[in-house]
Amino acid sequence: MIPRLYVAEHLQKGARFTADERAAHYLLNVLRRGSGDPVLLFNGRDGEYRGQIAEAAKRRLVLEALEQTRAQDSEPDLWLCFAPLKKDAVDFLVEKGTELGVSRFQPVLTAHTASNRINQSRLSAVAIEAAEQCERLTVPEVLEPISLEAMRTGWPRERHLLACAEAGDAVPIASALNALTSDVRSSNRFAVLIGPEGGFQDDELDRLKKLPFVTPVGLGPRILRAETAALAALATFQAVLGDGGKRPPKPA
Repeated sequence: MIPRLYVAEHLQKGARFTADERAAHYLLNVLRRGSGDPVLLFNGRDGEYRGQIAEAAKRRLVLEALEQTRAQDSEPDLWLCFAPLKKDAVDFLVEKGTELGVSRFQPVLTAHTASNRINQSRLSAVAIEAAEQCERLTVPEVLEPISLEAMRTGWPRERHLLACAEAGDAVPIASALNALTSDVRSSNRFAVLIGPEGGFQDDELDRLKKLPFVTPVGLGPRILRAETAALAALATFQAVLGDGGKRPPKPA
């Protein structure tokens, strides 16, 4: 299997650059690769390139892009807003959310949020590794936490928000997606909001429900853990309005 790496550098035929410490350690020390061995490279802008290890030394690894194997393609612009979770749960959420096509992770502080801190650099690394493994062409952003009120008042109105509500009136998520107007569907800007393990306070949901760009949605009759709810909502969105009808890329 050819290793696949996210890089920051511009990619074009013949481009050479020094690999960062993470990539160098992975290729040299974990996979035991050396000069001339193939790699696949992507940066979220220039598509995917077949490349090779041009130089391999103890303290320096040079990569070379040889030819483009996949052009950059559009993806659903789907954000996931979630109350911070414990370390293992939030790592799992970012990994699987990346696999399900999330373009931005926005932690949100609510009244019942169990933790108000995240390790942004660690979660970004989790997202990079997940993007490499699942063969997507982009890596999602991981933002610093903001309050639910700041999110509500500063929300871009052209982005429709699906607020997953464990209580009160809410339309099943698949039905809600199918019922959206053509204008909303064609904008291709969506977000999913998941509450904390303790659920939203009633007044938090009430304030959200009054906004014209918010649709409260239900995820069935069972009470789901926050990470389970997020993955259920993301998978349903991709199946109904996203890229769930596409097939994985052919091996390079």
